[in-house]
Amino acid sequence: MTQQVPSTEPDLGGVRNFRDVGGLPTADGRRVRYGHLFRSGHLAHATDEDAAFLASLGLHTIFDFRNAADQKMEGPDVELPGVRNVNLPLTDPADGSEFWKMVRDGDLDQLRAILGDGKAANRMIHSYRTIIKERTAEHSQVLHALAEDSVPALMHCAAGKDRAGLSIAITLLALGVERDAIVADYLESNAAHRRYKVRRSNTSASAYSPEVMELLSPLFDARAEYLTAAFETIEETWGSVDAYLEQGLGMTPELRERLRERLLD
Repeated sequence: MTQQVPSTEPDLGGVRNFRDVGGLPTADGRRVRYGHLFRSGHLAHATDEDAAFLASLGLHTIFDFRNAADQKMEGPDVELPGVRNVNLPLTDPADGSEFWKMVRDGDLDQLRAILGDGKAANRMIHSYRTIIKERTAEHSQVLHALAEDSVPALMHCAAGKDRAGLSIAITLLALGVERDAIVADYLESNAAHRRYKVRRSNTSASAYSPEVMELLSPLFDARAEYLTAAFETIEETWGSVDAYLEQGLGMTPELRERLRERLLD
């Protein structure tokens, strides 16, 4: 078994929430190999220095889970020589466009109406459950690609928290990573230097008042309850993680073993 050297987390100027998923432990005593699986927010604003660092990783494939609306707002990913870019939207481009416009433009009363009394957190939980149930084809494509040839790989969405977070979590489940370690990695997105910046059209102090920020926080937090809802959906729908992987995502035991050979020490 080759000993891998942990990579130092880089200080990237235009890419948020980047990290190497290496080192996470599996239930059978192995660990995710360093330098083979990465996650981040979008790469559209990568600086020249960021791009040089990303190019140095020797990536085979970048999986971009943003939809057309995201890409229109943020721009396309920076081009990296020799790297395959795969766009697999995990939400419909029109889904929630009016909702997100209200988040950016709405006044306090409007935000209370759409986000207050637990509505924001419930929306996030519903979204995670829906992605698990309705995006099996996309997650199947990712796992099959990783098992075949697409390593080293980087997965990202806009903030690198929800869609990329779920896709990384599913990959880690397929590798047999301990559940607590998957949740701990997911919660790393809450670190101050990783968090997605809240965008509001009104730049006045009232637009970012404590009450407004409290109303918005469930949308921009990584919360264990969101990922737990995804895991519960897997078990409620398929009965077990193994059944989800095999029946829902088409990951035969042979393919899972190939995936483990590529990504585990």
